[in-house]
Amino acid sequence: MSVARGISNEPIWWWPFSGGGMFAALFVPIHLVLFGLAIPQGWVADPGAAQLTALFEFPLVRLYLFVFVAGCLIHAAHRLRYLLVELGLHALGGVLAFVSYGLALAGSAWAAWVIFTP
Repeated sequence: MSVARGISNEPIWWWPFSGGGMFAALFVPIHLVLFGLAIPQGWVADPGAAQLTALFEFPLVRLYLFVFVAGCLIHAAHRLRYLLVELGLHALGGVLAFVSYGLALAGSAWAAWVIFTP
């Protein structure tokens, strides 16, 4: 059995990009309206720092926050990389990939440390 030529690993890398884009499109507006408008304007009762901190006791909330932050970072890194390539930095494609995805992974690791350490 031979391996077909031209098989790419692109779908593996597009999965985090599309997942992060979905999280960004669905949940960033909710967070912005809730914490940027509704609570400061008094449309919704302010839960207070104690109640928001108590939410971190639930593992599902921590997992949601990690996926939210990491997905948004990976999505932004992918978009930034291809923006710079389209602007004419074709020769730096490998460096751009290393820097953009490296920063996204470093940010995701930092988010995991902040979210999951007690």
